[in-house]
Amino acid sequence: MPGLQETDPASGSGPGPGPGRCRLPGARLTVEPLVFLSMLALVLQAPLSTQYIFQRISSELGFSGNRSRGCNKSQGSQAQLEKEVETLTSHWNLYINVGGFAVGLFSATLLGPWSDRVGRRPILTLPGIGLSLQAAVYLIVMYQELPVGFLLIGRLLSGLLGDFNSILAGCFSYIADISDKPSRTFRIAVLEACLGIAGMFGSIIGGQWSKAQGYIIPFWLVLALNVVTVIYAFVFIEESVTVKRPGKLLTMEHYRSVYRLYSSGQETGRRHRLCLYALSLFIMVTVHFGVKDILVLFELSSPLCWRSDQIGYGLAVEHMTYLSSLLALKMMQYCLGDTWIAEIGLLSNVAGLVTFSVAANSTVMFTGYGLRFLAMATTPVIRAKLSKLADVTEQGALFASVACVESACSLVSTLVFNSLYPATLHFMKGFTFLFGAALLLIPAGIVGVLGCEERKVLYRRFESPAATAVNRDCDPASDHSEQVTPVTC
Repeated sequence: MPGLQETDPASGSGPGPGPGRCRLPGARLTVEPLVFLSMLALVLQAPLSTQYIFQRISSELGFSGNRSRGCNKSQGSQAQLEKEVETLTSHWNLYINVGGFAVGLFSATLLGPWSDRVGRRPILTLPGIGLSLQAAVYLIVMYQELPVGFLLIGRLLSGLLGDFNSILAGCFSYIADISDKPSRTFRIAVLEACLGIAGMFGSIIGGQWSKAQGYIIPFWLVLALNVVTVIYAFVFIEESVTVKRPGKLLTMEHYRSVYRLYSSGQETGRRHRLCLYALSLFIMVTVHFGVKDILVLFELSSPLCWRSDQIGYGLAVEHMTYLSSLLALKMMQYCLGDTWIAEIGLLSNVAGLVTFSVAANSTVMFTGYGLRFLAMATTPVIRAKLSKLADVTEQGALFASVACVESACSLVSTLVFNSLYPATLHFMKGFTFLFGAALLLIPAGIVGVLGCEERKVLYRRFESPAATAVNRDCDPASDHSEQVTPVTC
């Protein structure tokens, strides 16, 4: 199709993503529906599989009661059985997630750099096939009433083909291929907004449907959504890497490319900026996952004692944060730089978490949700800054490493926040939220310092116009406007 292809910066004919990267005209949809459908399937799948594991273990142990709701608790032997069922369910969830993470860490690191050579469509298609196989295995286990350990087979198949994080890595790499630097932050924010909107719809649909028909029938929708993502990626997404190079999948070169990404560029300061931005993203995502893990527990128990409908409203407002952050980011870009937007997002997040820590009634709790309406404006800024620091041929390796970092975040957050929460209940119920707010001060400091360094580089360019061309090549993080030459892709 007709498009705009940017020329190679090294050739001197204009800055851009480089040879073989296709700049699609306008801001039309590309991988956004893929992210939405994949996230919707994931949000539906997680609670349904947990409910199935809980029901199977309850049946095996002879627990016939329901889980505690609000401030009510089971009594006597049923209370002991309930505790045992919840413990075993939590352990099986941990085993399944760790198994998927271990295999996914291996495959995502291969698929990301491989996509830099052979194109993005394979990394957008293969994980969807894996997720479809996982859903199929889950359905077989449910219908045949096999032991819950067989669920691990589906999880390993999904991890082997890249898992959901590889889809994200492929989508973010695709956006980096087709967008220029000034528009990249907003395009990445649109992808993250798709995650939030899908999460909101998935929470509403999954809760109501499973309440009406159980957890097996809705799982067919999970399978259907994953199949549709495969078809969409294969049929409707145009390749963004137009000049492909031969490349083997199973080779250590892909791991070396990730290592070179974070070890080269010491003379221009690229290495330390990449590492510091990656550390900031790790802390922010860890706090995000950790807070989500304990929010429902905090709301169920006293003094809030929320009902299921109130919890649903809270989750809906939480997912609306993605959309409000997207709109605010777009407006703030007219008058503020990306660094200031990231700092404002972190400030919003900290204010909301501090409010959660002292919430004793629903009004204060929803005030905390409201204060966090800009909380998700920071992560797209960090992703965009990381993308601008990487070369055009390193985008797949970059976002594959980011996907691995985020997978590690889910495990670290579970271990840290779920251990800290019960340990601090005796002196301050909301201490874990304060702990998360304190952790966010670290990326706030890192982003601020790096932002000041980047401004100094820009000032030096204005003072020395003759060195502008050289500095542009040495500083991939710059946000200068890019010129593109129309050609046919």
